[in-house]
Amino acid sequence: MQYENPIIPGFHPDPTICRVGETFYLATSSFEYFPGVPLYRSQNLTDWEPIGHALTRDDQLPLGGARSSMGIFAPTLRHHDGTFYMVTTNVTNGGHFFVTADDPAGEWSDPTWVDAPGIDPDLFFDDGTCYFTYHADDPDAPIKQAELDLETGELGDPYPVWEGFRDPYAEAPHVIERDGTYYLLVAEGGTHAGHMVVAARADDPAGPYEGCPDNPVLTHWGRPRDEIRATGHADLTVDTEGQWWLVFLGIRQHSMWPRFHHLGRETFLAPVSWEDGWPVVNDGEPVSTEMDAPLPGEPREEATSVDRTDTTFADGLGVEWEFRRNPDRDRYETGPDGLALHGGPETLDEPGATFVGRRQTAFDCSAEATLAFDPDEDEEAGLALVMNEDHHYQVGVTRRDGRREAVVRLRIGDATEVVGRTPAGTTADLAVEADTQTYRFLVDGEEVATASTRYLATEVADGFTGVMIGPYATGRGRTCESNAVVERFVYES
Repeated sequence: MQYENPIIPGFHPDPTICRVGETFYLATSSFEYFPGVPLYRSQNLTDWEPIGHALTRDDQLPLGGARSSMGIFAPTLRHHDGTFYMVTTNVTNGGHFFVTADDPAGEWSDPTWVDAPGIDPDLFFDDGTCYFTYHADDPDAPIKQAELDLETGELGDPYPVWEGFRDPYAEAPHVIERDGTYYLLVAEGGTHAGHMVVAARADDPAGPYEGCPDNPVLTHWGRPRDEIRATGHADLTVDTEGQWWLVFLGIRQHSMWPRFHHLGRETFLAPVSWEDGWPVVNDGEPVSTEMDAPLPGEPREEATSVDRTDTTFADGLGVEWEFRRNPDRDRYETGPDGLALHGGPETLDEPGATFVGRRQTAFDCSAEATLAFDPDEDEEAGLALVMNEDHHYQVGVTRRDGRREAVVRLRIGDATEVVGRTPAGTTADLAVEADTQTYRFLVDGEEVATASTRYLATEVADGFTGVMIGPYATGRGRTCESNAVVERFVYES
C-alpha cells in the first residue's frame, strides 16, 4: 500500500506511539502552547484523528514565564495494565512529571512530579518494575535510568545506560522489548541536519547496552537536497500482523539555497525490518514523501491531504485550536455570533497577546476570517501568522486618524513595518493565501500585500515550533473598548 509522509503534517515534533488492540495512539510535544501534548489515534498509521490533549488544565500545565520554544518538551506515551501514561518535562515550571488516563480522549490526572535533571523522560514497564530513562544533562553519561515508584514519583538511584554514539548530547531515549531483547533508541546529532536515530540492545532493561554496529539506523545527514531532512527522535511500535514501524520527526525544507522550513518539525513513518536482531529502517534506504509498505487495518479508500477547518465557533473551539501559554479565558468567548475576542494591551510582540491559532499543515493553503469590528483609535484585530513574538505577520482592521482601515504588518526580528493599507468596513473578509515561498494577504478579496515565508522559517526565527494561523486582537497598550467578533474561520490545504 502507498502512503504519504509526513503522516501528521505541520508543527508535530517528537512523536511517541503505543498500540492498544488494533488502535494506535500518538502524542507530540507542544512547547509554549496550551492545551499541551496533542493526542491522535489511528487504525492504519496514516489516517490520524485528533482526540484532544493530555494537558488541558492550568494546574497540569503552568506556562507562566515560558519563552518561545520552552514549556513542554518531548513526551513518551505508553499503555500498561489498562492505564495510559504520558510522561514529559515542563522545562519552564516543575521539570519531569507524568499523568494518567483510562481513556486518552478523556480527562487526564493531576501531575505526579519526578525529581531528576534533564529532559525527554521515558517509561518502560517490565516484570512489576517501571524504568524511568532520561537525558540527564551529564556529558559523560547523557542517558541515565532509575526505577520509578508510580505512586509517589520517587526515583531509585540513577545509573548510566548510554554514553553516546557520536554525540555526548544524546537525548530522547525510548526502551522497547522485542522477543525478550531490550532495545534502546536514542536521538543524537542535534535537531537539524545532523539529526539521527541510534539503537542499542541488552538482555535486561537496565543494560548494559551494546550499540548497533550499523548505527545510525536512520539519518538523512549528508543528503542536503532530499525532500525530508533532520530525521530523528524516533519511537517504535508493532502492528497486529507483526510488522514493526518507526515514527520520527523530520522537516521539509524548500528553495534552492539556503534551504529553509517554516511548517515546523513534522511526524513521519517508516517500516522496520530486523536483521541479526537489529532494526533496519526502510530497508536501509532514505525515507521519502511517497512510501510503499504493508499498512495495517482497512485499506485506504482514497489518499487525501485535505485539511479543512470551517467553523462559526457556535460549538466552541475545536481540538485543533491552541493558545500561546495559559490563556486569560475572559478574552475569548464563543457563541452563536462567533468568536468574540477581548483584546488586551499586549501586541503579538509580547507574551500574553490575545491570539488563538491552529497549525499551518501544508505549503499550499488558505485561511480566511470574517471579522466584525468597529475599533477605537489604534485598536486592532485580524488574522495572524505566528512563529514567535519576534517573527509574525498579520492582516488586521484598525482605526488611524479617525479612519477605519485594514493593514498588513510584518514583524521580522527587530524590524516592524506596515507593508499595505486599504479602507475597511465594519465587517471585513481577511484572508491569507500561501504557497511554498509566499504569503498573499487579501482584504475583501483584493490583494493588499505579499511576504516571503522565509522570515517565519526556523532557520531565521529559530526555535522548535512552526507557523500557527488564527485570529488576534490588541488594544496596543490598553484594553480594547470594543470586541472583535470572528463570525467564521476557514482553513483549507
